Amino acid sequence: MKLVDEFQLGLEAPICLTWELTYACNLECVHCLSSSGRRDPNELSTEECKAIIDELERMQVFYVNIGGGEPTVRRDFWELVDYATAHHVGVKFSTNGSKITLDVARRLAASDYVDVQISLDGATPDVNDPIRGEGTFDMAMTAMDNLKAAGVENFKISVVTTRENIGQLDRFKAIADHYKAQLRITRLRPSGRAVDVWDDLHPTADQQRELYDWLMANGENVLTGDSFFHLAAFGDPLAGLNLCGAGRVVCLIDPVGDVYACPFTIHDEFLAGNVRSPGGFEQVWKHSELFESLRVPLAPLEGGACSSCDAFDTCRGGCMAAKFFTGLPLDGPDPECVKGYGETALVAAGSGAGAAGVPRPSVDHSKPVPVMMGRQSRQTRPDRACDESPLAGFEPAVRP
Repeated sequence: MKLVDEFQLGLEAPICLTWELTYACNLECVHCLSSSGRRDPNELSTEECKAIIDELERMQVFYVNIGGGEPTVRRDFWELVDYATAHHVGVKFSTNGSKITLDVARRLAASDYVDVQISLDGATPDVNDPIRGEGTFDMAMTAMDNLKAAGVENFKISVVTTRENIGQLDRFKAIADHYKAQLRITRLRPSGRAVDVWDDLHPTADQQRELYDWLMANGENVLTGDSFFHLAAFGDPLAGLNLCGAGRVVCLIDPVGDVYACPFTIHDEFLAGNVRSPGGFEQVWKHSELFESLRVPLAPLEGGACSSCDAFDTCRGGCMAAKFFTGLPLDGPDPECVKGYGETALVAAGSGAGAAGVPRPSVDHSKPVPVMMGRQSRQTRPDRACDESPLAGFEPAVRP
């Protein structure tokens, strides 16, 4: 049996899992997969988080991908990181870089079990800042400067591909090489706030081909998290499993303990359970009906475009989240199917991300934008400082 065939049946424990520690964030990225901004009052406590880490250690989970929101705004962030590494659970955390000071960078340099990933969605401010917010390019670069000064190498630079930045792939790689970092590029899914911008931001068909060719030429030195297995229909498969690992080898724990099939499926349809329930995370992972249904061996689908497609064995029908949040059936083609079946299906169904009747994420912690005098206006006096800015009073370092 091939390794990929074993993985599609599910494992006793996830190879890794994504854990969003908080929905609080000081940014408002337009494509935020978790619609983050404000803390949830029902957030897992420090002790509950440590209990989850104890479970992960017992289950022999290799590492967790910690995200948010902006995870570093939790006051117990480093306490939890230290607890995880002391209990043989490695930590990779994603950050916008706002709190990666030189002192923090030195702390990271001293650890062999903590890996940091800086988010950047443009190789220049004019491409990055419209997505992530004014000044965020310089903020990310300052964080990388600090990491370099502290001697941290092989940290990750995380890029979500859009039609605005596909032409900058070589420039992203150059930035990574300058910092002796590793470039990680992932797919834009119509999840979270991205449901409202996906139609305008997801790469065009020509750009999909450009991306595939670039990955074939550079893929050995670039991480993708298996984001682009739908592109394998162009020809040779890309590096990686080329498999949707949702509920099979990966899953998501959100800030209130809900467990979803993957970070891009925050919807009740893909909610497997909650870690606060009897049996905790292990019970959810091993026995939830949702995960058991996802672990059925993949086979060509009956009916629809995929059943007769000669690329099914490589693309395997594409991304579940991308189909769901564009209104396409889960047994149908990926909306970005490189053979054009997805585009045809979207037109025929009159659907697409954000269209009427198409599913939307079940949670939204975006900062409030009340309507005032017939127009939208940002709230000027939030109920709590952390609602509007979890980093109230914090001034990031200025690049020299």
